[in-house]
Amino acid sequence: MTSPVPVLRKKQASMRVRLHDLVREAAERFPENAALTFKDQTLTYAELRERILDAGRGLRRLGVERGDRVAVWLDKRVETVVAVFGTSAAGGVFVPINPVLRPRQVGHVVADCDARVLVTTPDRFQSLREELENLKSVERVVLVGGAGVEAPAGARYTISTFDELPEAGTAVPDAGGIDADVAAILYTSGSTGKPKGVVLSHRNLIVGAESVSTYIGNTSDDVILSVLPLSFDAGFSQITTAFATGAHVVLMNYLLPREVVRLCAKHQVTGLTCVPPLWLQLVEQAWTPEATASLRYFANTGGRMPRTTLDRLRETFPTAKPFLMYGLTEAFRSTYLDPEQVDRRPDSIGKAIPNAEILVVRPDGTECDAGEEGELVHRGALVALGYWNDPERTAERFKPLPAREGTLAPELAVWSGDTVVRDEEGFLYFVGRTDEMIKTSGYRVSPTEIEEVAYSTGLVRDAVALGLPDAKLGHVIALVVSPTEGAEIDEAALLDRFKQDVPIYMLPKRIEVRPEMPRSPNGKYDRNLIRQELNQ
Repeated sequence: MTSPVPVLRKKQASMRVRLHDLVREAAERFPENAALTFKDQTLTYAELRERILDAGRGLRRLGVERGDRVAVWLDKRVETVVAVFGTSAAGGVFVPINPVLRPRQVGHVVADCDARVLVTTPDRFQSLREELENLKSVERVVLVGGAGVEAPAGARYTISTFDELPEAGTAVPDAGGIDADVAAILYTSGSTGKPKGVVLSHRNLIVGAESVSTYIGNTSDDVILSVLPLSFDAGFSQITTAFATGAHVVLMNYLLPREVVRLCAKHQVTGLTCVPPLWLQLVEQAWTPEATASLRYFANTGGRMPRTTLDRLRETFPTAKPFLMYGLTEAFRSTYLDPEQVDRRPDSIGKAIPNAEILVVRPDGTECDAGEEGELVHRGALVALGYWNDPERTAERFKPLPAREGTLAPELAVWSGDTVVRDEEGFLYFVGRTDEMIKTSGYRVSPTEIEEVAYSTGLVRDAVALGLPDAKLGHVIALVVSPTEGAEIDEAALLDRFKQDVPIYMLPKRIEVRPEMPRSPNGKYDRNLIRQELNQ
């Protein structure tokens, strides 16, 4: 009788299934690499993984179960990242809240997502106490640095501290789940009404990190400065793309543009991503050789960067590659322009990012020809799960694609509401938001085109163009601008420059000069507020 042949079982490959697996895998590959820095505190990947597991254990002990929402209302610090990834380890859904929001806005977010746990600081907790009385879903408040703070008499919630979360020596109970499960809810401003919660899966976040880090070329040698809010998809992406490659993230709470320069020099930053209003401030700074020497790339998202600003940034960072990106929270990133194409087509938003397909379609869903304007539609693994508690708006934005040969079931895609055009070589160009296009004198005018002309004059620092209702023309063009530092704007001179560059129907009928431009919590221009003020 022959002995049985032993069966050799290959060890199952490690997979990135849930968000915190990004850190787990990085800790296995690069345990001693610097992972996260805030001020003078730096954690290696091995240390960060343990902190995340500690937080996961503690949240489970507090009663967090699979699918429970954990709201995180903190400025950027190590505890913020640990709380977010610890929520994933506990099986919960994290809801990052922009630290600049007011208590009433925070209350709306917490109530809308029925958050069971709120992680915040004692000062923020005190400002939110009135709102908390009406937030019936909150059972636990976890305070960072909150020793000695007690809940009011009769409160429905209990208070604990972040330092009490760790439970050394115990395993994190496995909440189960797959990559299609909900990982996060990011609240984003809509064109009307209160912020809406975009529901993201673990797959959305992981594939997004893998896609962006691939085309930007991130490696474990990169040092990424986190400037944008973590509640903003592009801001959170700075964390996930770094963790996906074992890179080092430096956190900063943006106050003054010169601090960005200082931190770039101190930490030898290699990657920097900002939105256009922030780039307009940074380009005016005195960048030292120490601050620019290590920069490998700079990236723009959240709107079109004025060409004059792009040119100045390329002069300031001569060895850095510029990445011009387009995206929306409902699909994270859609396109990027290869740096090699910037000189040839600086106005293009590029082509689809890895693992995404971008279509340009007519209202009936058929694909547009080259040179024909249409709506940008995004399909693939980055398409979000919809809007939290809002099936009506979900159905408006997340719609099935027209049937394709060989498909068995309809596929949902994100219909962006943005008008774009594709050239003969497949490069895309942003025309404008469908709901922001200015229709005047029988013409359709892109606000972006008006703003580009304003920037090209060199007379303005910020520019926002809007269409205001007019009985005769349909819309009149209003242009709101702010001056460059230490200068004043001559409205007549600005209008004269427009007359040289655009036809008469594109001339602004109303120009308003403001010392500062209103911005949303994510740093973008607050077009809704500007429109409301102009209509008063």
